[in-house]
Amino acid sequence: MADTAAEGIEDLHINTPEDENDSNYKPPPEKTIEEILETDKEDESLRKYKEKLLGDAKTGIVVVEPNDPRKVIVKKLALCVPERPDLELDLTGDISQLKKQVFVIKEGVSYRIRIDFIVQREIVHGLKYVQKTYRMGMPVDKMSHMVGSYPPKMEIQSYTTPAEDAPAGMMARGNYTVQSLFTDDDKHEHLKWEWSFEIKKDWKD
Repeated sequence: MADTAAEGIEDLHINTPEDENDSNYKPPPEKTIEEILETDKEDESLRKYKEKLLGDAKTGIVVVEPNDPRKVIVKKLALCVPERPDLELDLTGDISQLKKQVFVIKEGVSYRIRIDFIVQREIVHGLKYVQKTYRMGMPVDKMSHMVGSYPPKMEIQSYTTPAEDAPAGMMARGNYTVQSLFTDDDKHEHLKWEWSFEIKKDWKD
């Protein structure tokens, strides 16, 4: 199953029109932090809002991890289920090993996916999370979430997807492989990784 799914990982492109609910969406022109602060600077309330939004970035270049040249560093994926500890994947190590760590999910539960990431050096426009799910090598689900534009900050920033319900019923139980992609308006692939989960009748099955 994993080998067949792995062959399809190249299908996880960033320009997949069938994923897009915003097919007419055009990314805004990129602006430097200085240009953003200069715009409408006569509006005091707007100026203060933008300074608060930009945070550390307005005082100069923000570099959180100097040895990493990337603008976006994806740190963690978490599967969040109400009233249960988050199931987490560390995305800072050898991502080729992630699919060996299988999440167990009770059928029918409501869950969200949280992505923790760092933005450094400059503003990143139109971050997007794209996910394709396979079962026995066949695609069974695809989703794309617009994460938004983020300024560089010293602390970790996060995005959480809307709630979704896990499949339920005997036919839905089993192993699934997920291919995830964190990208942006400029079609930069900040991280692409593969992971797995198993749908069971109950958490302890």
